[in-house]
Amino acid sequence: MVRRAIHRRLLRRSKLNSKLSRPALIAAALAGLAATGISAAHADEKVQCFGIAKAGQNDCASKTGVHGCAGEAKVDNDKGDFKTVPKGTCQKMGGKFDEQHS
Repeated sequence: MVRRAIHRRLLRRSKLNSKLSRPALIAAALAGLAATGISAAHADEKVQCFGIAKAGQNDCASKTGVHGCAGEAKVDNDKGDFKTVPKGTCQKMGGKFDEQHS
């Protein structure tokens, strides 16, 4: 008898917890979707800024063909290497925005 009473109490608690966790799961899923939408919107606002990458910190291949991969810039601020930055910050950093490559 005692075992059945304990089992019933535990069963009630687990049902209560599952009712409480469902709204929490829905809220977490919606928050994740909202954050994904925000980051996708900001991803469109980036440009390739040439002439600001430090040696070894470029984002992709050189415009001049000196190298073909990210992180291979040999000198600071090479005009052929770019760094991806938020739109509107390139010129403030002393770089040039190349519309053909962005």
